[in-house]
Amino acid sequence: MENLGPVLVILAIILLILVVWFIAGYNTLQSLKIKINEAESGIDVALTKRYDLLTKMIEVVKGYAKHEKETLEEVIKLRNAIHDVDKSTFEQKQEYAKQMDQAFKTINVIVEQYPELKASENFKQLQLAIIDCEEHLQAARRVYNANVSEYNHKVQLFPSNIIAGVFKFKMREFFESEEYKRKDVEIKF
Repeated sequence: MENLGPVLVILAIILLILVVWFIAGYNTLQSLKIKINEAESGIDVALTKRYDLLTKMIEVVKGYAKHEKETLEEVIKLRNAIHDVDKSTFEQKQEYAKQMDQAFKTINVIVEQYPELKASENFKQLQLAIIDCEEHLQAARRVYNANVSEYNHKVQLFPSNIIAGVFKFKMREFFESEEYKRKDVEIKF
């Protein structure tokens, strides 16, 4: 019986180490989930800013390109269809970003067809604002994807995958951009 005391102490120490490791691992995973949510909020802010710019740009383009009714109606339909980015699912946000990319491409085609639009000071300012907006959105995507990468590593790699499995932590998706968006943005004046 005297030899049982040190064994119990060793078992208690091992159990304590496991409990501390388990709590630390769980808290790390929760912390990473919070970081991902914060980064997703950054994407929401950038998408909202982009939406606001598109709305203003439509007004400028409307004044110069009255004959492009079909294109403008499609862009306005897109603008009116997306009211609340914050309540959208992640997949809806990605689809919204793709649709906005396409709308910007369409407006740039209109600009190329109407040289007088290029001379508009308001339009030049909006183009610069779009570049700034795209940079912010790209930065928000990078932060989000970096957090998702770190989180996914913890969910997949041993030994933290044990904790992830017990608490049903799931892999998160990266915010992907379309292939043409991976190239440099070219805005012509």
